[in-house]
Amino acid sequence: MQFDWDNPPFEMDEELSAQEIEESFEDPFAAKLLPDSPRFEASNRFFNLGRSAGGKGVFSVYRTNGKQFRIISARLFEPEEMFFYKHRMKKLLN
Repeated sequence: MQFDWDNPPFEMDEELSAQEIEESFEDPFAAKLLPDSPRFEASNRFFNLGRSAGGKGVFSVYRTNGKQFRIISARLFEPEEMFFYKHRMKKLLN
């Protein structure tokens, strides 16, 4: 998996590093979601919910050409996203 980090369109802060964002895509329980609104569909944006190796829950919006991922924004999970992630993980493990 290759990531394009040239001039990211968002500010990186001390909460999340580029490495943690990349790790969240490699999470075996990550949920890669297709957009459900024409707004995101038209711009070819997708969503990823996954955890970093250190356990941080990361929600990312990204574009891809199939070879390279361009992160548009990333942040820590909101409580609802953590609930969804944990529910999905339990379902996959059973």
